[in-house]
Amino acid sequence: MTTPVVRADIEQTARGRGGGDRRPGWAGLTVALVTLAALLVVSVTAGLAIGSVQVPPGQVRGIVTHALGAGWVEPDWSRARETIVLDVRAPRVLLGAVAGAGLTVVGTALQALIRNPLAEPYLLGVSSGASLGAVVVIVFGVTLFGPASLSVAAFAGALGALLLVYASARTGGRITSTRLVLSGVAVAAVLTAVLDLLLLTTDRGNEARAVLAWTLGGLGGVNWDTLWLPSVALLLGIAVLMVQARNLNLLLAGEEAATTLGLDVARFRARMFVLLSLVTGVLVAACGPIGFVGLMLPHIVRLAVGGDHRRVLPTAALGGAVFLIWADIAARVVAAPMEIPVGVLTALCGGPFFLWLMRRDARRSTDRGAA
Repeated sequence: MTTPVVRADIEQTARGRGGGDRRPGWAGLTVALVTLAALLVVSVTAGLAIGSVQVPPGQVRGIVTHALGAGWVEPDWSRARETIVLDVRAPRVLLGAVAGAGLTVVGTALQALIRNPLAEPYLLGVSSGASLGAVVVIVFGVTLFGPASLSVAAFAGALGALLLVYASARTGGRITSTRLVLSGVAVAAVLTAVLDLLLLTTDRGNEARAVLAWTLGGLGGVNWDTLWLPSVALLLGIAVLMVQARNLNLLLAGEEAATTLGLDVARFRARMFVLLSLVTGVLVAACGPIGFVGLMLPHIVRLAVGGDHRRVLPTAALGGAVFLIWADIAARVVAAPMEIPVGVLTALCGGPFFLWLMRRDARRSTDRGAA
């Protein structure tokens, strides 16, 4: 039977994992959250202002406040600029914030559930599974669930891919970081090959070209009618994960420690896999697979606020939203008037970060072996 002292010691160890000794107090966390929230407001304003048609930030604020019903704002902008800000850029910027926050939160939870610092939806093949499910709906015209068919299929594909990767890595012994990443790469390669085969053999040429561009990840083409579902999925995911933050902390201390403290690890993982697949599937259906956001941001956030998921999850959500908004701004302006898929830019950032993580973990393993 676990004594209260041992229980407290295990929980303290779990909260400290991944964050070193840099664990600011709640006042410091509040400062970090307020700073990120202010940064998010600035980022949203920049996303609404920057583009092929430049809109001054003052006009952006005026257009938004006027649309929200502030009668004291005297319009000094054209109808065309109002349409650009409210109907073209605003849904895109908000989807960037939602997708960035969602992918970061999913990556944070996956790294705790699987106890692997390299875990994230793109690398583990979850995004590939969601993409395949969505493409099947598009190519074959499946409308079983009406307007939600795309999201339902993406959710089913994401969940199937995640379970397949986990089962493959577990076969024949204990799960290791190397086996998990290799399983994810293999499953993602197979699913991507099936997806490409569907696109090459379909007789819907125009749709195939549009889907191929969508598989690179992008925020264009979204409208207000399609924005509500990703937003609901994000809020649901964050709410559930915040409630389960203590259990995520326990898993960082190891399965045996978590079981000792009364956590049914297998059932908890199964429930969390369903939740994370749901969030990933909805986000992929909305903006395509955008990789490495869920890998980079959780590690950066843990360096600032420690490993306690009560601190990491809200901070990571804000940080991910800010990051993807600026990545989309860069995608629009770097090669203007041509637009680069935002997934390409996140991969250019995430690839070197992934290699750095591999090198860091290898160095730590060598140091432990020498000790």
